[in-house]
Amino acid sequence: MEVKKIITFKQFSEYLQRDEHTSYKLARSGQITSLKIAGQWRLKKDVIYKWISEESIGRVAKNIKLSSKKYGKIK
Repeated sequence: MEVKKIITFKQFSEYLQRDEHTSYKLARSGQITSLKIAGQWRLKKDVIYKWISEESIGRVAKNIKLSSKKYGKIK
């Protein structure tokens, strides 16, 4: 069985459990890279996984920074 490496915006939106318009906004704003194939916009799965990881790491770092400001430095 072949694993698909490229998905549609509809599939991406279902995966994120978000509206399809939100997915297109992410691409238009440059937050996630997309490509046009045969007149239709697609996303590469490896780009999606990297983006999700970076978003998660960024949020954790932000929360740690906010916590250290509120409670002092973590030793």
